[in-house]
Amino acid sequence: MTFRKADWPRKLRSHEWYGGSSRDHIYHRSWMKNQGLPDDLFDGRPVIGICNTWSELTPCNAHLRDLAQRVKHGIYEAGGLPVEFPVFSTGESSLRPTAMMYRNLAAMDVEEALRANPLDGVVLLVGCDKTTPALLMGAASVDIPAIAVSGGPMLNGWFRGGRVGSGTALWQMSEDIKAGRMTRADFLDAEQAMSRSPGSCNTMGTASSMASMTEALGMALSGNAAIPAVDSRRRVMAHLTGRRIVEMVKDDLKPSDVLTREAFENAIRVNGAIGGSTNAVIHLLAIAGRVGVDLTLDDWDRLGRDVPTIVNLMPSGKYLMEEFFYAGGVPVVIRRLGEAGLLHKNALTVAGHAIWDDVKDAVNWNEDVILPVDRALTRHGGVAVVKGNLAPRGAVLKPSAASPHLMKHRGRAVVFEDIDDYKRKIADETLDIDETCVMVMKNCGPRGYPGMAEVGNMGLPPKVLRKGITDMVRISDARMSGTAYGTVVLHVSPEAAAGGPLAIVEDGDMIELDVEARRLHLDLGDEEIAARLAAWTPPVDVAESGYARLFMTHVQGADTGADFDFLKGGRGKAVPRDSH
Repeated sequence: MTFRKADWPRKLRSHEWYGGSSRDHIYHRSWMKNQGLPDDLFDGRPVIGICNTWSELTPCNAHLRDLAQRVKHGIYEAGGLPVEFPVFSTGESSLRPTAMMYRNLAAMDVEEALRANPLDGVVLLVGCDKTTPALLMGAASVDIPAIAVSGGPMLNGWFRGGRVGSGTALWQMSEDIKAGRMTRADFLDAEQAMSRSPGSCNTMGTASSMASMTEALGMALSGNAAIPAVDSRRRVMAHLTGRRIVEMVKDDLKPSDVLTREAFENAIRVNGAIGGSTNAVIHLLAIAGRVGVDLTLDDWDRLGRDVPTIVNLMPSGKYLMEEFFYAGGVPVVIRRLGEAGLLHKNALTVAGHAIWDDVKDAVNWNEDVILPVDRALTRHGGVAVVKGNLAPRGAVLKPSAASPHLMKHRGRAVVFEDIDDYKRKIADETLDIDETCVMVMKNCGPRGYPGMAEVGNMGLPPKVLRKGITDMVRISDARMSGTAYGTVVLHVSPEAAAGGPLAIVEDGDMIELDVEARRLHLDLGDEEIAARLAAWTPPVDVAESGYARLFMTHVQGADTGADFDFLKGGRGKAVPRDSH
């Protein structure tokens, strides 16, 4: 399949600003020329935006200035005029209460910047977790030609001869501290090994998962996801992306041409094969909502259920993104899916041809990193969607990161009303809890936190850890980092703050989890549940900022992507009326 090119030249969107001799055209051009731009740059060539999430407050993206220069080189070579601009940068490691709260804000920033400025196409410079979906959401809503290039993962961390995976090692070591298996001094020493180069998480966390999703969706050039941030080939990828966006404008190849149902189905299966983050569920649902693709949690369960997890990376496996790149990266995974009949081979990509054309000759250079199917980490990977009277609209669990013996479990609930209640109680030696219990945390969903923070992988009680126990069933309406692991049921919908059944769970209630049966059940009768819900009081709205109030008023549930209700569907690229 090849995208048919339009005749060139044709009238471009930027001509509305720059393409004439009227007072308004001169007004727009003359101000741009104060940057030293020659007159012939406004001769009708496409104006390409470089949407940059560079920020020193977003460590994963702090190297994107250099990549932006490489993109500019490619745009100039291909005959375009590059213009770089900043947008809100959502850094997971620093933003409070959570970067997820600001994903929609960043998406709004991108959308309005693209619509209001004289841009014919855009390169999306992404990296840290939420910057990738935010920029894809904004670009999808405007639907001008767009292509993404990721900042890439950092190099492997090493500590005393062992790999240190971003986030994953932090969760492991913090549990070891509580269990008495590691000293505080060793913990601080290990810190120096965790982040030893620019880039995003070197595990298959959310940043790497979303980079992989972008490639699987066809919104980035093949091979984009895994190239380390400091590898010279990352700069080459940025350069080639700059060249490609000019051709996309000539062809009028837009996100709506690429982001089809087939593309989303491909991405869901790739996420299962790579052992990708549960956060990808929320983000792909939100992106699909922007282009009018009716994607649901049931699609995630149906499409990913029989996909084996073949990428042996932390947190599910043992390697890191550097080895994944050397082994062949996402193209090898996509080829494996295609050979297994699990790929829509004709899905169009930003390269202008079918996804299969890019991957059919991909070579696996390390079968211990990208495993054969008969050695898969999990034969049934993907994301499991469980439902029942505790999660009527669904909840998610990552089988490749869970403990097999807990996939079917019945236990007594130990309830934490919110994250602060959890922190107050968890280290209390008098807490009535053992490894057979089910840890339940409420009020950490999109409205409840607000923003749905990555706190769902609750650390176990020290007295349980000291017994050598490393996993328990944990249930909440929160998210968890893609670098985390465990038998963790997340995104319970409706959330507690919205009056979902999770809100009325009490200490001592029995809960049943059966992943194979896709069941999450609160062992109470319908009348008791109804009575408790009738007596339930909604939490007091304590939003302090204007955006927080907007967020809590308009955010939808995790089961539909936690986007704002007024942002669903594309709004197009209409040129605003000139008021000068």
